[in-house]
Amino acid sequence: MAEHLTIGELSARSGVAPSALRFYEKLGLIHSTRTGGNQRRYERSELRRVSFIRISAQVGIPLETIKEALASLPANRTPTRGDWERLSRNWRGHLDQQIALLERLRDTLTGCIGCGCLSLTHCLLANAGDRLATRGTGPVILTNAAVTASSE
Repeated sequence: MAEHLTIGELSARSGVAPSALRFYEKLGLIHSTRTGGNQRRYERSELRRVSFIRISAQVGIPLETIKEALASLPANRTPTRGDWERLSRNWRGHLDQQIALLERLRDTLTGCIGCGCLSLTHCLLANAGDRLATRGTGPVILTNAAVTASSE
């Protein structure tokens, strides 16, 4: 088994597109070395790091937060199980907010999403006179639990 992976091999093994891998590298999330022909080569351990990035992003952790977490590891090493437990504990509040948002979305998806657009007949009832505009931008009914509770 080769010690280093090409970008194509890392992409195939991780399920992450080469363009995303280059983007992760540009952000400093992963690292490569270059061959004499200027081709990227990744240590095998970068596969675990890419997997960590991928699953973290899929659960809604912003890339900047992932970068900070990875930077907190000694010598930019790949997270161990203990590291993942520590990092996930720190992200618990964010994950709980994501879960609550997804539950609100699931429960209101067939009706108005509370965007304040007034383009749907239901929006006229849920947001008459665009009163939600004073409470923020975007889908405030879904993204702000306090607005949701007072709107019901």
